[in-house]
Amino acid sequence: MNIERFRELCLSKAGATEETPFGPDTLVFKVGGKIFALASLSPFDSVNLKCDPEKAAELREAHEGIRPGYHMNKKHWNTVLTDGSVRDALIGQLVEHSYGLVVAALPRKLRHALHPTV
Repeated sequence: MNIERFRELCLSKAGATEETPFGPDTLVFKVGGKIFALASLSPFDSVNLKCDPEKAAELREAHEGIRPGYHMNKKHWNTVLTDGSVRDALIGQLVEHSYGLVVAALPRKLRHALHPTV
């Protein structure tokens, strides 16, 4: 996966925003003011994604390119390599999972504003 595709994927989520609060080399994606994805830019070699703790452990065992979150809470975040060792389709699923976890934890009013039918 390349940075353009990853960025497009993250920004396609309802209410998603991007910023660089940690400096110009780390792109951060948020929903409702909460982070759901981070990407290193120089080089674009990995992304950090929030994950359910049980699923995180399973993914780490099944995929060499998925590791405990670098500089993140290792229980709730995974670092996913973007070197081709993890399929783009799986990265897409993990972005969706991360986004969903963050949205589910938002206040009800904000969740409804993002997804009125939910």
